[in-house]
Amino acid sequence: VMLGLLLAGLSMVFLALSAAYLYARFEAGLRPVRLPWLFFPNVLVLLTSSWTLLKAEKAFREDDAPEYRRQLTATFVLSVLFLFVQVVAWGQLYHMGLGLTSDLSTSYVYALTILHFMHVSVGIPWLARFTWQAWRRLPTPVNELVYFSDPVRYRHLRLLSRYWHFLDILWVYLVLFLGLNMLG
Repeated sequence: VMLGLLLAGLSMVFLALSAAYLYARFEAGLRPVRLPWLFFPNVLVLLTSSWTLLKAEKAFREDDAPEYRRQLTATFVLSVLFLFVQVVAWGQLYHMGLGLTSDLSTSYVYALTILHFMHVSVGIPWLARFTWQAWRRLPTPVNELVYFSDPVRYRHLRLLSRYWHFLDILWVYLVLFLGLNMLG
């Protein structure tokens, strides 16, 4: 329930910021912001991290410790890569002459993407915790049996996974929304 409320609240925040961006842009007659090209491949990085997290969930259900470790590690690496590429993309935006306070349109682009970045950053420690536990707590078959039979651990993994998939869908929305605004 708490995760559902959190995701609903986040959806409302991003929809409100999107509407405010459109209103401000058209009311003030501001030009659309041209997104750096790195925003687009970064969609694939985040979607791939969702796919690897789905594979980690499947490995958990099948008690496949080596695959579980590999997929969690891949998800963690891809997520950190996403954050790194996003910082580089902001650098590209800045080098295009579009700083944080260049104009209202650009400020909204930064606000939307920084807010998303912060939410991915909040999920990273949870993902790191799962990854660390997968490597640390699964050295023997007995440990695997205990680890994979814990319903609370599986519920926490599912909650993390839902949060992660939500952030991925949100990023796809943001890139499509900002990309389509670039055209008009």
